Amino acid sequence: MVRKKGSLILCSAFLFVAWNALLLLYLWGPPIGRLGEGGGAEPGGKEEWGMGKGGGVNLAGEVIRLAEEVEVQLDTQKKLLKQIESHRAMWARRKDVGKREMEDRKEVKEEVVHQPQKLQPIEDNVDDTDQTRVKETQRPVNTEALDTNLDHPQVNVPKEQIGESKLQTSPATPEVVIPILVIACDRVTVKRSLDRLIQYRPSAQLHPIIVSQDCSHAETARVIGSYGDQVMHIRQPDLSDIRVRPEHRKFQGYYKISRHYHWALQQVFNTLSHSTVVIVEDDLEVAPDFFEYFRALYPILHADPTLWCVSAWNDNGRDALVDPSKAELLYRTDFFPGLGWMLLKEMWTELEPKWPSAFWDDWMRQPEQRKERSCIRPEISRTITFGRKGVSLGQFFDQYLRYIKLNTEFVPFTKQDLSYLLQEKYDERLIKEVYSAPLVKMEELQQGGTLSGPGPFRVQYSSRDTFKVFARNLGVMDDLKSGVPRTGYRGVVHFLYRGRRVFLAPPEGWTQYDVSWS
Repeated sequence: MVRKKGSLILCSAFLFVAWNALLLLYLWGPPIGRLGEGGGAEPGGKEEWGMGKGGGVNLAGEVIRLAEEVEVQLDTQKKLLKQIESHRAMWARRKDVGKREMEDRKEVKEEVVHQPQKLQPIEDNVDDTDQTRVKETQRPVNTEALDTNLDHPQVNVPKEQIGESKLQTSPATPEVVIPILVIACDRVTVKRSLDRLIQYRPSAQLHPIIVSQDCSHAETARVIGSYGDQVMHIRQPDLSDIRVRPEHRKFQGYYKISRHYHWALQQVFNTLSHSTVVIVEDDLEVAPDFFEYFRALYPILHADPTLWCVSAWNDNGRDALVDPSKAELLYRTDFFPGLGWMLLKEMWTELEPKWPSAFWDDWMRQPEQRKERSCIRPEISRTITFGRKGVSLGQFFDQYLRYIKLNTEFVPFTKQDLSYLLQEKYDERLIKEVYSAPLVKMEELQQGGTLSGPGPFRVQYSSRDTFKVFARNLGVMDDLKSGVPRTGYRGVVHFLYRGRRVFLAPPEGWTQYDVSWS
């Protein structure tokens, strides 16, 4: 557009110069006489001028007329030039706008071109053997340790960009994909776990379910396969026995579980390229707000470097120890709970090179791995275990696990401000609340007659032995791992005792755990 207007300006300038040259030619030429009297402008006769015999014309008048016409034309050109000048700024703005539009279209095009491709559905190839293969896809994948068969098509899930270390708790937070990894082996009761996950799942795209199976148990494989494309079924390819020390032969199952976890997490993070995952086992049943819980806490986990997991489990979550009217209560804990927990890819990158050969959960509780980081856990568990059968041979199940209360009330966590869980805010409030609570003796709490109100009350322990005695008498779990009590945060254990809130706490001024207490 601007190029055309420039050409018009040049043409106008040329006409201006041409008309003025013509005018000068007339005015500065030789004297003009009367035609037929030998004084004409041209030496030739009157016929050269196109005049009939006896005709004449006043050339000066003609020149004046022409000059007037030239003035009219010049005036018109002057107006045109003024219009061109007045519109030049507008043309420049239009040019800039057009340039920006072209750049925007280019950026959009590039964004579309560079969007990550979705994983293509993988051919269903379920059988009852451990012979497996992966069908080629349009998108190259990391095939390290990928001699498995992805038995069912994966749900196509768009990958989202998450802002680094930025806490977002509003409903407008970009929809991150949070897959659920189900660790399975030879329990056909995995159906109970999968039924609840599918029932409560708000979106198959935002929460794909990946079932990783060890053991090559044919009937379990058929159960998993019956869900079709509602889940993705992958199989751990290495089913061989693991060489262990003679005294650890009875722990062979723990070694295989650790190997399976390592392989399954590699598939989720390295092969399927997810940024986070929630891990459950095949004997866990989830609560109605299980997905809501993890989706709301993902920004907290992502923003706070003093956190390294979010767990759905409360080790002291038995019916009598929790407040059923406080389903929204959440806590920080220094004890790794497991049993339905969320892990970020960044944390897996740290843990994977040193992943243990056995007892992975107790390994996670060691100071070398924990590095003084904490997890989030609920007042009322969002998972329960129904699997008494397992490598632990029912340890703790009859005494504790079977009595854990599962939440039944849906809490809209994504609409709540959960920033109080960030360390600085949480620690300040915790210390004030715990150490301003009245200090009472165990006998006073057990008798209850001398205490008024629902609490909270504080019972203080100062050694490993006093903690264990108090814990047993109050009905909470008394074991410690690397000096950390179950559900403890800064040494404080929260629970209800006969309807009263109790803090089982170390003396004020606590600084660190004593690993010799294990």
